[in-house]
Amino acid sequence: MKKPPIIWTNVLFFTLTFCAALILVPWYGINYGFSAANWTAFVGCMFFAGLSITAGYHRLWAHKTYEAHPVVEAIFALGGAFAIQNSALHWSSDHRIHHGQVDDPIKDPYAATNGFWYSHIGWMLRDYQGDNYTNYNNCRDLQKNKIVMWQHRHYLLLTILTNVGIPLLLGIVFGDIWGMLILAGVLRLVLSQHFTFFINSIAHIWGSRPYTESNTARDNALLALFTYGEGYHNYHHIFASDYRNGIRWWHYDPTKWMIKSLSYFGLTSKLKTTPIERIEKAKADTLLNKTALTLQQTTLGQAKIELLQQEYDVLLKKLQSYCKLKKQLLDAKKNTMLKQCEKSAIMNQYREFELAWQKQKQSWLELNAQLLRARYS
Repeated sequence: MKKPPIIWTNVLFFTLTFCAALILVPWYGINYGFSAANWTAFVGCMFFAGLSITAGYHRLWAHKTYEAHPVVEAIFALGGAFAIQNSALHWSSDHRIHHGQVDDPIKDPYAATNGFWYSHIGWMLRDYQGDNYTNYNNCRDLQKNKIVMWQHRHYLLLTILTNVGIPLLLGIVFGDIWGMLILAGVLRLVLSQHFTFFINSIAHIWGSRPYTESNTARDNALLALFTYGEGYHNYHHIFASDYRNGIRWWHYDPTKWMIKSLSYFGLTSKLKTTPIERIEKAKADTLLNKTALTLQQTTLGQAKIELLQQEYDVLLKKLQSYCKLKKQLLDAKKNTMLKQCEKSAIMNQYREFELAWQKQKQSWLELNAQLLRARYS
């Protein structure tokens, strides 16, 4: 089969910017040195470009996990141009196809099943999409967004203005134009792009799959450090409408923190989250299937699978009861007509159900671990 034609503009762009960062950064650093202002600007520009992609392109426009004030949208549009990852309309269109056809070697624009190089950058170096490259039928909602379409129409101009203008302005303010152009301009651009590309490649190759094994997406806490929280990718691929990727308080997800913080000032709203019942059920289903598949290879597999299924059924019942009481508790807190003693009774019952659920969950996890250990003993 004949390979699609090479997109030479992309090949030259990625090659030249990478080589420039590889050569100019150490050369300038050795001969002239970078100031604290240079490094501070570099970090600030990294977060500006990165969060514009994760909070703007990804969670706001591609998945519509929340709504944002037009001022916030405009900032994301400028930051997206600064990141040079195509317009928000085009990026979102590609990403929606990726989620709908994940891992399909033909239909998924950056399918990880085609290998690391392809999913990381190779898919942008050849014209794999052909005539579909400007087909945005899956983004009719975004085509009604004035800011998205403004950025799309003026994307090339905006990329030039931001990528030259921002580092140049910082250089003038702090008295080191070349240092800013090299560090906040070139190095920031190369790193911010490849950190985003890691989500297409590494996040589909390296990590765990606690929520679903139906696709290659993986949770990777280390990768989250470089991708502003996007490393919890297995969770994201099953609950894409959630504005969070890292759902625990200790998960490093600055994108989530920023979106939530902006909501306190009325700049973001309608933040979507996934009910705990769906999350825990997905984890239980995945573990059940994984353990059952392993047990099928043993002589006593069927009996152990039946025991596992019984524990799973009990787990779901306790989970449903716990979630039902949690909803009642939330409703009770909002009900000003309800007496304090009634609220306290619901709270006590909720704590009992929560404890019962946690105990059953621990028992469930221990049973799976025990059965898997027995398989290899």
